[in-house]
Amino acid sequence: MMGFRTNVRLSSGLKASTAHRVSVAIVARGVALPKRHSTHAKIEGILQQAAAVFCQRGYHQASMRDIARATGVSLAGLYYYFSSKEHLLYRIQRHAFETLLSQARVGLASAPSDPEERLRIFIRLHVKYFLDHPNEMKVLTHEERSIEDKLWREVGDVKKAYYQLCFDEVEALKRVRGLPGLDTRVAALSLFGMMNWIYTWYNPRIDPGAQELAHQMTEIFLHGVSPTWARGETKGATVHTSGHRSSARHEELTSVTE
Repeated sequence: MMGFRTNVRLSSGLKASTAHRVSVAIVARGVALPKRHSTHAKIEGILQQAAAVFCQRGYHQASMRDIARATGVSLAGLYYYFSSKEHLLYRIQRHAFETLLSQARVGLASAPSDPEERLRIFIRLHVKYFLDHPNEMKVLTHEERSIEDKLWREVGDVKKAYYQLCFDEVEALKRVRGLPGLDTRVAALSLFGMMNWIYTWYNPRIDPGAQELAHQMTEIFLHGVSPTWARGETKGATVHTSGHRSSARHEELTSVTE
């Protein structure tokens, strides 16, 4: 980080109060002091680039030197922040789940009490994060057990808290709708199964954006594939009927299944 030079010189006998006034004067004159968040931002950037490397090469094939090249950070600098490749993978996983958990808690804190609306918010936040961070999502899915048991359990604690948020909302929906036969665990895990594998098939050229995709997934989860889809009556949905888009979807499906 580029430093800032000043002509202020403090003698060894300068009183603390005087030193404080000098530091305030420096700030007042527009001299920037180091920002605490700069290190946090740098670490986040490294985690993002490392996830891309792991996604491309695979965790076991990638090296710290590969990550250093991708991030532009020296190898020594990389080891300053992360003690090992395993520690780096752990931080990627933990950071992702902590971000998901934090966003969900904030979103639900101001949400209405209606469990259906709360599930809509939860799904929208989850889908948006997955589409914004496809590399992280692939790493989370495929490299889950590539870290030692202690670190895996720590990440697992965050995952459980996140899962519990979803479970509680599905359980609330079960009570409100009077669905005694619904297995809450099966329903919640089925929802995650639908959302978590987006990265394997999502194509931004032909698939809807995060908001529309989340809406359609929510409707399928809450109401199934019902006659309302045929009539285009899903709330707020944009029904794509153009021949070009339909043809593109057919071609994409064919390429996936061949």
